[in-house]
Parts: sequence; structure tokens; C-alpha cells
Amino acid sequence: MNAGAIGFVPTMGALHAGHAALIRRARVDCAHVVVSIFVNPLQFGPGEDFERYPRTMEADVALLEKLGVDAIFSPQTLEMYPQPPQVRVDAGDPGRWLEGERRPEHFAGVAAVVLKLLHIVQPQRAYFGRKDAQQLAVITRIVADLNEPVEIVAVPTVRDFDGLALSSRNASLTSGQRRDAVRLPRALNALAQALAGKKLDIPSAISASAREVAPLRLDYLAVVDPSDFRPLDHVAQGASLLAVGAAYAGTVRLIDNVDILIP
Repeated sequence: MNAGAIGFVPTMGALHAGHAALIRRARVDCAHVVVSIFVNPLQFGPGEDFERYPRTMEADVALLEKLGVDAIFSPQTLEMYPQPPQVRVDAGDPGRWLEGERRPEHFAGVAAVVLKLLHIVQPQRAYFGRKDAQQLAVITRIVADLNEPVEIVAVPTVRDFDGLALSSRNASLTSGQRRDAVRLPRALNALAQALAGKKLDIPSAISASAREVAPLRLDYLAVVDPSDFRPLDHVAQGASLLAVGAAYAGTVRLIDNVDILIP
């Protein structure tokens, strides 16, 4: 433990076992743990689910008390943005592709709120899950480029019994959609296994793996370098890459990723 260090876990609430894993890791590493709960309007685009995003403050506070956090920071929107923000932080290459193409304002909103929260809390370490891998890449790059005095700690994805990555949005799935949702990680695992098996033709591997997604509505499958998230058409031997994907179960948008190690 780093004596006196503050560990920070930023969340949008609707907490689950994935958040608990971040908090437990921070509890091990740091003397003090701060958790924020703030549904950030800047990272939701028009027609997205800002109003529908689950808000479970009473249950969240009970869980955080059980986990022994030292402080909960839960600001109101006007406290975070007393006037419409005019300064933007470009997310750079990690935010340019995939999620950045489909949600053009998303990563600018993420960058704004994360920087504000880091400046308010002033932690020595901040903890993020690997499930949101592109967001993690964006935040890591912004912190490095702007010399923010904080260490970004990536924590492995927590999955349900059938392999579905835990997400606050999973609570909005019907029972049928929940059964189908596991098809996204299955498709990503199939893609990773094909490429790790020395099938280096990415387009054909993606095409075959995409068939695993139905009846979900596929948004994308891609193979990326985790440092910049540029989609790749071919890979070199010995590369460490990510299979990433997004799909819809009804109106609920699922994202996930799986490591690929090319032998």
C-alpha cells in the first residue's frame, strides 16, 4: 500500500460486481478510496439513453458502504457544469475510430468529465475497467499527453457465469435479450481464436465470426492495436491485439473486447 495515496473510481452509478472489483483493487493499493457517481450528459449523443440510464443511488450507497469506501462524490449536473463548457479536449487517434465514428461527441464528453473529476479529487491512482477498452485507451493517452499527475490502473473485465461482460446497461435487457447477449463475447472469442490459430486474414475471420452474433444486431467487429484503436486488415506475428465489437439487443447497446496474441 502506498501510504496516504488516494485511489479514485469514477462511475455513472448502477453499480455491479465489475465496479466492486475496481474498488477492491483500489482498496488494496491505496490508503483512501473515493468513488464518484455522476451520469455525465456530455458523453451521450442525441437519441441515446441518457434519460433511461439506470439510476440506483440508494443501492449504490449501500454497496459502497459495504465495500468500505472513504468518500462518495455525487455532484449535480449544475455543480459539474455551472455554464455550458466551451473548452474541448480532442481524444486523438484512440478516439477517432469505431466508437468515435459512431458517437462523434462521446469521447470529448468523457475527456471533459474525467479531467474535471481528476482535478477535483486529485488522486494518485484512478481505476478503470478493461471492458471499455477504447475509453481506457483515450484516458490513458490524455493523461500521458497532458502530464496529469495520476496513474491510470486498468482492471480486468468481470464477466457473468456465461461470459457476458458486466455492464450497468445489462439491467435493461429482457430475459430473452439477456440470453442472446452472450453471442457478442462468443463471436469475439471465435475471432480471437481464429487469428491466434495463425489465420492472419482479418476480413475473412471477421466475416465468419460475425455469423455468431445473430439474433443480435451487429454494429461492428474489428481487430485493433490497443494503443491507437485503428482497425487492422492484417497482422504481424507476435502482435498483441484486441478483438472488439458492439451489437444491439433490442435498444440496449453492448460493447466488449477480447485479447488476441498472435504467435
